[in-house]
Amino acid sequence: MSDAAPPILPPLREVIARYGLGARKALGQHFLLDQNLTGRIARAADPLAHGTVFEIGPGPGGLTRSLLAAGARQVIAIERDRRFLPALQDLQSAYPGRLEIVEADALAVDPTTLGSTPRQIVANLPYNVSTPLLLGWLAQIDAFTSLTLMFQKEVADRLLAVPRTKDYGRLSVAAQFHCTIKPLFQVPPSAFTPPPQVMSTVVQLRPRADRARDIDTRLLERVAAAAFGQRRKMLRAALKTMLPQPEPALLASGIAPTARAEELDIDSFCRLTRAVAKIIA
Repeated sequence: MSDAAPPILPPLREVIARYGLGARKALGQHFLLDQNLTGRIARAADPLAHGTVFEIGPGPGGLTRSLLAAGARQVIAIERDRRFLPALQDLQSAYPGRLEIVEADALAVDPTTLGSTPRQIVANLPYNVSTPLLLGWLAQIDAFTSLTLMFQKEVADRLLAVPRTKDYGRLSVAAQFHCTIKPLFQVPPSAFTPPPQVMSTVVQLRPRADRARDIDTRLLERVAAAAFGQRRKMLRAALKTMLPQPEPALLASGIAPTARAEELDIDSFCRLTRAVAKIIA
C-alpha cells in the first residue's frame, strides 16, 4: 500500500446531516459511528492488503472508512438503499481505485462472482436479514477466508451455543458444521445511531478444514430443521415431518429414539444425516 497520508474526511455525523441520512427501521438500519469500534472490527479482519473485502449494508460508510484506513486493497460495498450512494461515492473519491459500490440487495448478490481472491466478508449486518445472509454464505464457505460479522447478541449466542442449552438449534448446527466460530467483543446499544434495543456481538467465522466432506449439507439442514422444529418432542416424533418411520435412521446412527434434538452434537447430526440419506436414496 502507499505510504501517502490518509485523506482527511468529515465527521460521520456531518455526512449524515449533509445528505439527510436517517436510519430506516424497516431495513434494520443502525449506524455504527464510533471509529474506535469500527477500527477494532477492521483490525480483527486483518490481513486486508490482498484480495477483496465485501461489506454488506455500509450505510454512511463508518466501517468502510476503517477498512480502507486499515489498508484494505479492495472493498466492495453492497448497499440496497440508494440514499447512501453519495456519501459512499465521496469515500470512493478519497480512496481512488480501492472502493467499488454495488447498488443491490445483498440477498441477491453472489460475492464469489465479484472481486478477486482471497475473499472475506466484514460487516455490521442489517438485523432483519443477518440469518438468511449467513446461511447463504455458509453454503459456499470455502470461497471465503473468513467472515467477520456483527450480529444481535441473541443471534451470536445461537451461533456459539453448545448442546443441551436453550440457544442451541439449527443455526448452531449449520454454522458449527461449516466453521470454527470465535466471539470477538460485544458492542452496546449506545454505540449506534439510533440505538437498538439489544446488545450486539462481533464474531469471526473461518471455514473448518476438518469438516466431513461426505455430508449432503442441504440434507443436514433439513434434518436439523425437522429435529428442532419440535424441539420438545423426542426425535422419533419430531423427525416424522421428513421420515414416516424415523427409528431405523436413529438406531443406525447410534441415537436413542427418545433423545431430543438439543442433546445431539454436530457429529451426531452428521451420522443421522448419512443414515437418512441412505433411506431416502
